[in-house]
Amino acid sequence: MPHPPMQPGWIESAHHMCALGAFGLESGECIDDLELSYVVHGDLADTLRPVVLGLCAIGSTHHRLDFLIGREHAFDPAQVTVVVIDAIGNGLSSSPSNSQTQPGRQFPRFTIRDMVQSQMALLEHLGVRNLESVVGASMGGMQALQWGVSYPRFMRSIVALTPMAKTAPWAAAMNHAARLCLETGNGGMEAWIAIMHIFAMRTPERFARDVPDAASVPDWISQRAAWWGAQQSDPLDWIYQSWAYDAHDVGTTPGFTGDTERALQSIHARTMIGAPGLDLYNPVEAAEWAARVIPDCRFLRLPSTSGHLAATDADPQSAEFINREIGRFLAT
Repeated sequence: MPHPPMQPGWIESAHHMCALGAFGLESGECIDDLELSYVVHGDLADTLRPVVLGLCAIGSTHHRLDFLIGREHAFDPAQVTVVVIDAIGNGLSSSPSNSQTQPGRQFPRFTIRDMVQSQMALLEHLGVRNLESVVGASMGGMQALQWGVSYPRFMRSIVALTPMAKTAPWAAAMNHAARLCLETGNGGMEAWIAIMHIFAMRTPERFARDVPDAASVPDWISQRAAWWGAQQSDPLDWIYQSWAYDAHDVGTTPGFTGDTERALQSIHARTMIGAPGLDLYNPVEAAEWAARVIPDCRFLRLPSTSGHLAATDADPQSAEFINREIGRFLAT
């Protein structure tokens, strides 16, 4: 897909593409001509400068973490170089919607581990030999924990916001219900909006702030569906990423024989996991459990009643708190 229209708070930055050729997936299938989209904030030519890797949430682009980047933010491009990579299937990197040789449902299914391995291939191409930090929220946080398991000595720290190390049945149920909406065609997008933008992303308290009048709910959903359509996102791309989301478990990384706890215990990097008091998409209990199991991990309770939106710029107070706490964590 083309780059979506710029939104308030997004950072204008040069958009790069890296052709990685035929890319084998852990399923045994292959993406014929993998291309990854990415942006760089800072100066990669300065080899003395620490490099931070930013990761995307489901259905999002490299702008997902813009609220953490900038002067007086967690990651200042004057001090560190931030590389944010668009995950496989997000419509900018290789996806069902843009593949020339494997279009639509001919595109092979991929996993979050495939995303991580492709990101490592891109960093190798860029000459990045180690990372100061790996950071992501939601599916980006899930990728960040997988980075810690797959490449335990490649980064000094990990920041995973609203993550899961193994996808909870509740989150998979949300995704499955949302996929059913998209597959119905007529009216399916508005039903998908209701599930993903209300029930999964928000708490009742947050939604009451966004839509204080119950009679306005249908209009809000219609307006939100129109906004989402303007982002030029392809529903099939989201479906493919949601399959990867549902199947994720760091315990199925080679060498751990399905033992999620042992996989998390292998993480060497200092880790910070953040989650709000209530998240109706990725259950908070999953984040809390991962934080207890990872050897050197701090759990950060986000001061937000916004639910899954707590780790976005949609909650300015929480965003300010996250920026401050990440800065303190990295400075320790």
